[in-house]
Amino acid sequence: MVYKNMRLGDDTIDIKSENGIIIQIGKIDEHGVDLEGRRVYPGLVDIHTHGIVGIDTMDAEFDEMARAWAQNGTTTVYPTTMTAPRDKLMRVLEARIPKEGAKIRGIHLEGPYINPKYGGAQNKEDVREPDIDEFKNCPRAKLITLAPELEGSWEYIKNTDMTVCIGHTGADYDCVCRAAEAGARCVTHIFNAMPPLHHRRPSVVGAAFDKDMYVQVICDGKHIHPSVIRMLYKLFGAERMILISDSMRATGLCDGDYEFGGLHVAVKDSVARTDDGSLAGSTSTLFECVQYAVKFGIPEADAYRMASQTPAELMGIKAGKICEGYDCDLIVLNEDDTIHKVIINGRIYE
Repeated sequence: MVYKNMRLGDDTIDIKSENGIIIQIGKIDEHGVDLEGRRVYPGLVDIHTHGIVGIDTMDAEFDEMARAWAQNGTTTVYPTTMTAPRDKLMRVLEARIPKEGAKIRGIHLEGPYINPKYGGAQNKEDVREPDIDEFKNCPRAKLITLAPELEGSWEYIKNTDMTVCIGHTGADYDCVCRAAEAGARCVTHIFNAMPPLHHRRPSVVGAAFDKDMYVQVICDGKHIHPSVIRMLYKLFGAERMILISDSMRATGLCDGDYEFGGLHVAVKDSVARTDDGSLAGSTSTLFECVQYAVKFGIPEADAYRMASQTPAELMGIKAGKICEGYDCDLIVLNEDDTIHKVIINGRIYE
């Protein structure tokens, strides 16, 4: 398949794919789909999303979610669970993966090994200490968020095959540094569900900076002030800052009452909160988070990179980049910044 006449930065390019992989970029003397000079970016990679259009990852029904993610520009996704009993988590890890829509490359386990004092919208009754055997034979479990101060966490980090993120934690600077040295590579929704940055107690944020960790950022205009978004961008750069949606089932729907991780959540003015007032994920798609980042002053190319190439690099997959040998997953934009076409595995997604 050949796609012609797209604008990538200052260049006008054609792209040819074969078996879903980009095999040529440049001027291609073959007939193809003319995209009339529209801007193109890699398809988005969301490593932290709980749900969309009324469905939650914990429902273990991915068909409609995969379609909705794809329609909104997310072409690779790691559906994210909540703290829950093992049988409910195993139901997600063993669920059927759809063949159409966004590509599900694995599951992100957010919990159950978290600090209940920083549980946020997580169900604290199901919190437990790390058990290396609990998800040992689960190849779909690719990412886990845990609190490094829990007993046994250091050994867990050293021995798990999953990419480890630090989150829902009360850990201090030294504890997070030790976790990074053990192999933790990322911080989950930085600033949220963790101690704040203090000039004498730099905590998670300071350790992440000193240890060159990746940081996930909910850029929905509600979880983090725009000034802090700009600060994180200057601290971590587009190479380490990852935009996530942290979207929950109300995404794409109207205000009202919803369930999230076994808890009641009320959505008002597109803000989701539990009964105790904790923020409960976002109601924004990752594409909307990219648009917010641009609005807040992040250069457009870097905003898209932080939602595509950077998370793909964390996960070690050949996606999120317009480059020969990578997945041919693309977003083609209209002049008004809306999505014109989404291309997955080299084919237009309808």
